[in-house]
Amino acid sequence: MSAVIERQQTLPGVPEQTAVTPMQLLQLAMSQGADLDRLEKLMQLQERWEANQARKAFEAAMADAKALIKPIVKNREVDFTSARGRTNYEYEDYAAIAEEVDPILARFGLNCRHRPKQDAKNLTIICKIAHRDGHFEETELTAPYDESGNKNAIQSIGSTATYLQRYTLKLALGIAVSKDTDGRKVGQADDAFISEKQVGDLEALITEVGANKANFLKVCKVESLEALPASKYSEAVKRLEEKRKQP
Repeated sequence: MSAVIERQQTLPGVPEQTAVTPMQLLQLAMSQGADLDRLEKLMQLQERWEANQARKAFEAAMADAKALIKPIVKNREVDFTSARGRTNYEYEDYAAIAEEVDPILARFGLNCRHRPKQDAKNLTIICKIAHRDGHFEETELTAPYDESGNKNAIQSIGSTATYLQRYTLKLALGIAVSKDTDGRKVGQADDAFISEKQVGDLEALITEVGANKANFLKVCKVESLEALPASKYSEAVKRLEEKRKQP
């Protein structure tokens, strides 16, 4: 390293206090007819320097983006009763997260992508946050296929994929979530729609009990299952279960 600093200080045409990049040293060495071994070492030094610069740019962009990303409001509710008792919780769907973070990431030259890996029993989702200068970091989570609620094979994979997409992105960006305290009062009915998982469960249940989907939607006063309010989910399940009991 001392040899590099010495050469930095004596490089023709460059002020003594100006930092010299490995690329400038490489160009100088080539002009002086340096041997291949020396050129390879300078090229390796240049690659390390570029990687370090890209990492610094990534860290700076992430810090700037994180300062602007607000907590994500939970916009979905799960509420149903089964033989095990009542299940009730709120969560934020992937669309709500993307709506908040995507414009901010793009503003600072960052982007998010997911890619899957799977085996016979488990699905792994890898979240990659990359910067335009080339540096990236990955967050990986693995979970078994979600076979609850009479899902078929494709639905079980899709449910797990959606779940892991949300959580890997939240982990990668350090995202906080909060309840919606501004949109409704405590005790007021939640206007959020049912989740993708609940849509899949209702689809499967409609098929299982032999219900007419069009008539079911008409009774529920919605145009599609996706438009069913979360607060009406338990009632919808109850209607279908009553259909099962009919001769």
